[in-house]
Amino acid sequence: MNNKRASCRVSHSRRRGQPVERDWRQHHNQGVWREVQEERRQESIPRGVCLSMCPIRELQDREAQNLLHRFEVLSGTEWECWPTADPSGVVKEYARPAAGKDSTRPSDLRPPAVLLKTVFYLVDNIAASPTLRPWTEVYDFVFDRLRSVRQDMIIQRVSGADCVAVLERTVRFLIYASYRLCGEPLRLYDPRINDTHLQESLSWLLECYTSGKHPNQEEFQALGLLYNLGSSRATQHTMELPERIRSSPVMHLALSVSRAFMERNPVRLLRLAHSLDFLQSCALHRHLETCRRDLLLIYSHGHSSKNCRFPLHKLAHILALDVPLTNQLCQAHGVEVHGDSVVFSKTSFTEPEAGKLQCAHFHDLVDRKQRDLTVGSIIHGCT
Repeated sequence: MNNKRASCRVSHSRRRGQPVERDWRQHHNQGVWREVQEERRQESIPRGVCLSMCPIRELQDREAQNLLHRFEVLSGTEWECWPTADPSGVVKEYARPAAGKDSTRPSDLRPPAVLLKTVFYLVDNIAASPTLRPWTEVYDFVFDRLRSVRQDMIIQRVSGADCVAVLERTVRFLIYASYRLCGEPLRLYDPRINDTHLQESLSWLLECYTSGKHPNQEEFQALGLLYNLGSSRATQHTMELPERIRSSPVMHLALSVSRAFMERNPVRLLRLAHSLDFLQSCALHRHLETCRRDLLLIYSHGHSSKNCRFPLHKLAHILALDVPLTNQLCQAHGVEVHGDSVVFSKTSFTEPEAGKLQCAHFHDLVDRKQRDLTVGSIIHGCT
């Protein structure tokens, strides 16, 4: 009887232990399976082996078809019917994915180090060149080649320091271009296309910042907020950042500007804008037209009186403009200017006619901050 009980106890304990052992084996097998799957995934990711800025096959094809950009031809052959390619200056151009076209061929893909080298060439030798003109053509060339760089990064699933370095320079270039080319004809510069690629690059960069420590994170978190003033998504993202980032001086200033914009306090916003650096002002500049319009509207209601005279030079100081531009802005919005005084009236304020105000003519606040900064130092962040 005792033996039977003992055997029962043994068998019972074994039965109780079996599910635990089975669960352990199951979890262990799942872990091994995940490792195997990750190894297979890594093996399936194409790795570039092209060590030049442009694959040799593309270089030869574009040279044979006379499709080289003038920035890519060998000096002295640009006036020939079939210019010769400069191997040190040809950069892989962006190509749309097409059916039947293999874009994952390793010989056509550049590894991360070569991609970063390509970006440095585009910034230092093309975008920052004092001899290459017009800058609309420079922008078009650099924009396309940077897009090709990001395409190679996506195909190879590049991450880490090289990816961050490429994206940071891409975002700076696109923000600077949005300011410098503001007001250019649509056939030469499309602000919507620039904005689309800027938002995509910025989102990708901010996603990279979620892992590891990055010395320029505060700078780009602030740029993203300033560029997207009024966006609930951008504001929510900022408020979810760690306290050490939100409390940094650059982020504190950007948050103050954002708060002034959300509260429709243009006077405070323009006062804070004087404290921004050049690139931050470039990110903010697309909101200045709305800000100044709101200020004139608020003053037209707050100072609406036939006997009230507001000093023109004081209004110019508040708007961060010179007196002639302030006069022009007032007249475009129906605000009367008599000599050195402004007469506000809530009934006379009007919206300007389409195309009457050119944003590029009201860049004084930003222009004053560029001083001796070169394009290269702006894009590399050496300000």
